[in-house]
Amino acid sequence: LLPQITAALGYAASSVGIMLVNKVVLTSLGFPSSNVLALAQYICTIAVCWVLKACGQVTFADPSWATFWEIMPLPVLFLCNTLSGLGGTKKVNLPMFTVLRRFSILFTMVLEGVMLRKTSSRGVQLSVAMMIVGSFIAAAHDLTFDLLGYTYITINNIFTALNGVVTKQKTEAKRLGEWGVLYYNSLYSFPVAVLATLADPGAVRQALGFPLWLSPSFAIAFLVASLMGCVLQYTTVHCTRVNSALTTTVVGCLKNVITTYIGMFMVDYRFTSTNFIGLNISILGSVVYSYAKLREQTGDSKKDASGRGAGTGG
Repeated sequence: LLPQITAALGYAASSVGIMLVNKVVLTSLGFPSSNVLALAQYICTIAVCWVLKACGQVTFADPSWATFWEIMPLPVLFLCNTLSGLGGTKKVNLPMFTVLRRFSILFTMVLEGVMLRKTSSRGVQLSVAMMIVGSFIAAAHDLTFDLLGYTYITINNIFTALNGVVTKQKTEAKRLGEWGVLYYNSLYSFPVAVLATLADPGAVRQALGFPLWLSPSFAIAFLVASLMGCVLQYTTVHCTRVNSALTTTVVGCLKNVITTYIGMFMVDYRFTSTNFIGLNISILGSVVYSYAKLREQTGDSKKDASGRGAGTGG
C-alpha cells in the first residue's frame, strides 16, 4: 500500500505546485501566452528525459516508427490536455477552475467502465453526483464567468479522462515504461504545439516582447513552471501506473480542496454566498469520494486475500 500512497501524494503535491505557479505566471504576472509556457514545459521534459537516459539513469526504447505507433494516440490527448488546461488556468479564477475540473472524475468513471470494464460502487457514484451538483451551483453564481475559460475547462476534463485511461494502458507496455511515455508524449506533441503557438502570431509577439523577462521574480516563476511540467508528467504517469486512472483523477480533485481555498485569496476571485456554498458542496463530495474509494479498495484487498487463502487451503 505504501508505494500507492507515496505515488498519490507525489502527484498531489506536484499538481498543487504547478497549478499555483502557472496561475502566478499567467494571471498575477500577466504573461500573455499559455501556449509559449506549454512549449517551455515540453522542452524541459524532453531535455530531462534525454539527459537521464544518456547518463544511464533510466531506459526506454529509441525513437522509431514502432515506438511512434505504440504510443499513439497518447501524445495527441496529452497535447490537447495541456493546452486546454493552461488556457483554462489563465481565463478562470482558481476556485472555479478546481471545482469545474471535478467533471473529469465523471468522465473518467464513464471511460473506465467502457474501456477498462471497471464498475464504480454506489458510494463513489453518489459522491461524484455531489461534486457535480456543487459545481453547477457555484458556476451559476460565478461573478467572473468567462465562456471561453469554461469551454477550455470542459475540453480539459474530457482529455484528462481520456489521457488517464490511455496512459494506464500504455505504461503497462514494457518497451515504453513510465519514462518512455513521458519522453515520447512531449517529443511527439512538440511539433504540433509549435504550430498551434505560431497560429497566433500576435500572442507570440507579445510573449517575446513581454517586459518582465529581465525581472528575477518572473524569470524564477517561469523557470519553476517549466520544470514543474516535467515533474507533474512523471508523477501523473507513475501514479496512474501503480494505482488507476480514476484514483489519479480523484487525488487530483482532492488536492483541489487546498487549491480552492488558496485561490479565494487571489485577485481574480469574487465572493458570493451561493458560489461559496456550491464550492463547499463540491469539496464535501471530494472528501466523501475519497472515503468511498478507500472502502472500495480495502474490500478488493480483502477479497484477494481470502481468495488466496482458499486456494492455499484447498
